Amino acid sequence: MTDTAHPPRIDCVLVCGGVWHDMDFARLELLKLLAEDPSVRTRVFEDYENIEAIKAADILITYTCDVTPSLKAQEALRGWLEAGGRWYALHGTNSVLRLLADGPNKGLWDAPRWAPLMMDMLGSQFISHPPIAPYTVTVADPDHPLTRGIEPFETTDELYHMECHGHLHVLLETECTVPGTGFVEAADAIGTHPVMYLKDHGAGAVLYNTLGHCRGHYDLQPMLDWWPTVDRCAWDLPVFYDLLRRGIGWLKDRPAKA
Repeated sequence: MTDTAHPPRIDCVLVCGGVWHDMDFARLELLKLLAEDPSVRTRVFEDYENIEAIKAADILITYTCDVTPSLKAQEALRGWLEAGGRWYALHGTNSVLRLLADGPNKGLWDAPRWAPLMMDMLGSQFISHPPIAPYTVTVADPDHPLTRGIEPFETTDELYHMECHGHLHVLLETECTVPGTGFVEAADAIGTHPVMYLKDHGAGAVLYNTLGHCRGHYDLQPMLDWWPTVDRCAWDLPVFYDLLRRGIGWLKDRPAKA
């Protein structure tokens, strides 16, 4: 039989877990997209601590909020990337959040710089966002295969203000005109921010896409027993699924690992 008849197996790790988001919804949607190619075989975890699974993976996709790998896992991720791994990081993967209980910023969310290696790999750390409201995403690099043919679009989502690290190849971006709310560093949200970008690491790379907030009725427990709406944000847009499929295609088109 030819290679065309039997394409090589692609081992994928999906990390989906954390707080304040509908992880069940995001996990299912991502698994459905990955399952469109039967050569992709996926293992699913809520954190990064199955280091051997990550080392054995060809590709990695993450949708998390406030999930920080141990230093051992971060070092394994760095080695995996430098050897040729590709990582599609979504939405809150770059978040470290702590609600301050005292001091002048009591009641505000802080973004402590507790995982510099992780944020250097990802290329950014989440700092704040304004209230969820419509905003326009524009194409920073219309010639790149990941964005070719994508037109500017409006989404109602969390607009991420981020601290960026290293050289980023920005693919999508947006303008923020209002400060964040409820965060220690909220005022700095005004300005231009990446929405999707690439960052190279040795033979590998990270593709980061900040879109894709989702929340169901039960996802703010224990702070709030019942959230009144089911929020799907960019997941309601065909263009977001186009970007997800393109990103998965980019993952699979990886070079051979060293």
